Amino acid sequence: MAAITAGLVKELRIKSGAGMMDCKKALTETDGDVDAAIDWLRTKGLATAAKKSGRVAAEGLVAVVSSGASGAVVEVNAETDFVGRNEDFQSLVTNIAQVAADTGSDIDAIKAANYPGSSNTVEEKLTSAISTIGENMNLRRAERLSVESGIVASYVHNSVADGLGKIGILVALESAGDSAALAVLGKQIAMHVAATSPQSISVNDLDPAAVERERAVLSQQARESGKPEEIIGKMVEGRLSKFYKDVVLLEQTFVVDGENSVKAAIDLVAKEIGSPIEVAGMVRYSVGEGIEKEETDFAAEVAAAVS
Repeated sequence: MAAITAGLVKELRIKSGAGMMDCKKALTETDGDVDAAIDWLRTKGLATAAKKSGRVAAEGLVAVVSSGASGAVVEVNAETDFVGRNEDFQSLVTNIAQVAADTGSDIDAIKAANYPGSSNTVEEKLTSAISTIGENMNLRRAERLSVESGIVASYVHNSVADGLGKIGILVALESAGDSAALAVLGKQIAMHVAATSPQSISVNDLDPAAVERERAVLSQQARESGKPEEIIGKMVEGRLSKFYKDVVLLEQTFVVDGENSVKAAIDLVAKEIGSPIEVAGMVRYSVGEGIEKEETDFAAEVAAAVS
């Protein structure tokens, strides 16, 4: 039996929103497995999270660049939020995004590429910036999207400068239709993605493991409510449809009009411009998502230092 520590209970409380005693019981029932404990809480109606990411703890900036049929987004992390307001750091992240737009999504290739206006590589420029600014920095991830015909739209939420902020989105629309209309739609979908954080573009793209996990939770909920086995299957499939509307881009209600699904809204524009529109790609970066920052007890550190 794994030790159920206060830290483990705290982590589960943050991720699930359930009470302390419920979290402790869930961890006991699942031998300290936090993910399994969240599912256990959900089957008891004590937590509602359908998806989880680690607490956002790392700092830094996301940068997006897009032009016509291609675009790129990068995340560069630093130790404090203060660095995000540093103009040198902002310039660094913007230029790295431009390198990604030219080079691609591979981190090693980006680091080995020439930094704009310099004889140094991106990696060398990062090393120099660490020394100059005085904080550790890391190019965490990058993604480039492109289409044969159409546009790649971008959007930055909580912008601190042009193309820079805490949340960056790219949306690629494949279409032979009017580029101006596509640009407007692409920006709207990118804003929608910022607000709703979908897990996939379509139901077919959704991680099968996530679907099976949801199905297992819904099945257990139905059983614990006393429903007979012969109708549980139908109930679960009906509830999965709601799950898809929560996490799949094309199934979600479009935040721009609050009525149509995203798919229906796209179809309306496609009809107007006389050309089919396909969402060919989607990327959403939020600074620090999934990274745990070590928590320290400052008073204890001081006490230890003087003892």
